[in-house]
Amino acid sequence: MNTIDYQLVKLLQANGRMTQLELSREVGLSQPAVAERIRKLEARGVITGYAAHVDAARLGKDITAFIGVSIEHPKHFEGFAKKVLALPEVQEAHRVAGQDSYLLKVRTANTRTLDALLVETLRTIPGVTRTSTTIVLSSIKETTVVHVSPELLEGERE
Repeated sequence: MNTIDYQLVKLLQANGRMTQLELSREVGLSQPAVAERIRKLEARGVITGYAAHVDAARLGKDITAFIGVSIEHPKHFEGFAKKVLALPEVQEAHRVAGQDSYLLKVRTANTRTLDALLVETLRTIPGVTRTSTTIVLSSIKETTVVHVSPELLEGERE
């Protein structure tokens, strides 16, 4: 990647609805050149998709929680991952180092639905030995933006 690729990634993260013409004006390339660069960024897996940012509370998801999950043995990791991938309440799932095996970010309608997710679903998955839940009271920052540093490419130009 070069400086222009980083600029394109930064611009698209800020506004995924920018047209290729608008992007071309911002980076100083032709629209076909921008289209080709975006195609290559997508093909290389740098750009993995496009999505609208939504307000979960306005969609009836008033509870955000982080759930630490302990798994008794690594042989259960694959089965746990398959179950979690199928749960629409789980927005993020990370295998982590430390006391827990996984850290989940979930959104549910209320405490009853969170309780059901914990008791009836997560704790029934084979290998789960413990869960630890932290409920979010307010959020001061949430972003999907990954900071890009084109200055790391000093001297590289295309």
